[in-house]
Amino acid sequence: MQELETLKNITIQTRRDILRMVHKVNSGHPGGSLGCAEFLVTLFNSVMKRNKNFTMDGINEDLFFLSNGHISPVFYSVLARCGYFEVNELNTFRLINSRLQGHPTTHEGLPGVRIASGSLGQGLSVAIGASLTKKLNNDTNLIYCLMGDGELQEGQNWEAIMYAAAKNIDNIIATIDLNGQQIDGSTNDVISLGSIRDKFESFGWEVVEIANGNNLIEIKNGLKLAKDKTFKRKPICILLNTIMGNGVDFMMHTHEWHGKAPNDEQLEIALEQNPETLGDY
Repeated sequence: MQELETLKNITIQTRRDILRMVHKVNSGHPGGSLGCAEFLVTLFNSVMKRNKNFTMDGINEDLFFLSNGHISPVFYSVLARCGYFEVNELNTFRLINSRLQGHPTTHEGLPGVRIASGSLGQGLSVAIGASLTKKLNNDTNLIYCLMGDGELQEGQNWEAIMYAAAKNIDNIIATIDLNGQQIDGSTNDVISLGSIRDKFESFGWEVVEIANGNNLIEIKNGLKLAKDKTFKRKPICILLNTIMGNGVDFMMHTHEWHGKAPNDEQLEIALEQNPETLGDY
């Protein structure tokens, strides 16, 4: 119960970080970031094996790749709160010469960021490359990748999905954020994805579904189940059912907050719904 309370407090503070970062520069993507807060907080703080000192080679540790790079606010907050860099650096989000650009980049050497992402559809391919590297080096740690559901409309994903199954890449766990929203509307209205479970299973993947991807207990149990299925000659997919804008009532269940910052009044309301837990930056 103590760990659960800790994860809850980090999640609330992460939501505050997201809201304040995006508001300050009147730019960014709060909706998907808020929806993935519980998942990334749990993954980094309770599930992944991480080395104390960050290195790009990632030897003898689990690796994470963010494919849907526009949700950088949640990624940066989680990294900072895990100690990859100072929390007060969040104050530089999207500013000129900042290491915390709107989409993650690697040229400034921000600890925790392994690829430049935001060109949707590419992250899984890179993650599979890292998985192969682990196997060649007899490194038994895992590769995690997070993708958006709208991102699956990009064809490169399906080449990667086919390749991973064909080559029995079983040390990867790819999570799909199923919030049903993308920049122009619902995924059903833009390009319906049909049954993602059926697609992945027909491509030869093992599928785990987390019915409530904003529930810390369900997330932890789902990640454990996914880990238990690794190294059995099939890649693993987690279907993470989330709510875009989770934790802020007026941002939830709509694509309108995919890439829009709250104004002063909206920020105040949103922060009141998420009282400070660990201290703002």
